[in-house]
Amino acid sequence: MAENVQIIQPEQLDDMLKNHEDVSVIDVRENEEVELGKIPSSIHIRLADIPERYEELDRSKQHVVVCRSGRRSVMATEFLQEHGFKAKNMVGGMLKWHGDVE
Repeated sequence: MAENVQIIQPEQLDDMLKNHEDVSVIDVRENEEVELGKIPSSIHIRLADIPERYEELDRSKQHVVVCRSGRRSVMATEFLQEHGFKAKNMVGGMLKWHGDVE
């Protein structure tokens, strides 16, 4: 894992969402993975599409990047941080997520 990538635990993100904190969740999994369930209110942008679509994201928000296990989200988080975004990688990805899914 890149040592400069900030992280957040799934439980911390769940608490932030339950407390209605202003956080943006970005799901970088493939379409078929997202169809199995995603964190409510998350934005789906495939990892491969991040370089073309990152400008759609609000630079003033804190972003949490999610994938299945936490590997692809590290790459996306690193990319967003390099482009001036406040981004954190959710450790363990959806495999460790025990909060709500839709």
